[in-house]
Amino acid sequence: MRKSIFVVVLLMCASPAPAAEDNYPNRPVRLIAPFSAGGGVDIVARMVAQRLTEKWGQQVVVDNRIGATGIIGTELARNSTPDGYTLLMGNAATHAVNVSMFKKLPYDAVKDFIPITLIGRVPEMLVVHPALPAATVKDLIALANSKPGEMTFGSAGAGSPPHLAGELFQQLAKIRLVHIPYRGSAPALTDLMGGQINMYFSNILSAVPYVKAGRLRGLGVTSAKRSVVAPDTPTIAEAGLPGYEDYNWYGVLAPRGTPKAIVSKLHTDIVQVVRGKDVEDRLTRDGAEVIASTPGEFASFIRAEIQKYAQIVKQSGLRAE
Repeated sequence: MRKSIFVVVLLMCASPAPAAEDNYPNRPVRLIAPFSAGGGVDIVARMVAQRLTEKWGQQVVVDNRIGATGIIGTELARNSTPDGYTLLMGNAATHAVNVSMFKKLPYDAVKDFIPITLIGRVPEMLVVHPALPAATVKDLIALANSKPGEMTFGSAGAGSPPHLAGELFQQLAKIRLVHIPYRGSAPALTDLMGGQINMYFSNILSAVPYVKAGRLRGLGVTSAKRSVVAPDTPTIAEAGLPGYEDYNWYGVLAPRGTPKAIVSKLHTDIVQVVRGKDVEDRLTRDGAEVIASTPGEFASFIRAEIQKYAQIVKQSGLRAE
């Protein structure tokens, strides 16, 4: 009997303990959204978090950590333990624009993160207050020309996609606008509806409900083709500004050092969630182009976006300190 017990104990000691990734996730997961609630990043993060919660049987909590054009939340994700229990919903600002806008970032957009999947890209919509005497993009440009340096456009912060969209608009239209930065998309939209600013390049996911309700007027979308959710709204290019095209995008990333097995599971499960009929239909209905890329494809995409926005920032002469 003693020998038998001794053998069992030896076998138990010799058996390797299950790796942490084998039963991942076995506790709540935090998904950091580095922008305010109600904006595009937040909307997409909550869609994904809800479905992952249902799939895993573990709560996926969206943690809005706003400020500094996404830098605060992104740095928090970068400094988190790389165990798969803290993820980041990144976008064009956090992983492309900020690289050129800021001399010093507390994170490296390429080296400090492992791309999981590019969920999709979303055009923005140029929206104005319904009382503004501009029914078209041409009207808006003419109005801005009649009031050089007086008309304002809001953004979700210096260097955010709405800011760069506005700068590109100024460059191509050859007009002079005043940039008003906000701490996120939601407060900018609130002030636009209140008449405190004149125009805003809103993520189309956020803008369409207000346009449909008559609280905002949509003058154009930033994509190359009209959006299926706003087919009567022309592209900015066809509405009078040839060559104009711009998108925001959303993707999930993990801190560098996250185990490969967890990265693989995250990719498989998130793609499955995004490609699920309810989520894909919702994203498409809200104007997004669903992509659900591989980690390698997402990494290549980020590098290309960094180069693209470097040119826009250079031509605009922008630099945030």
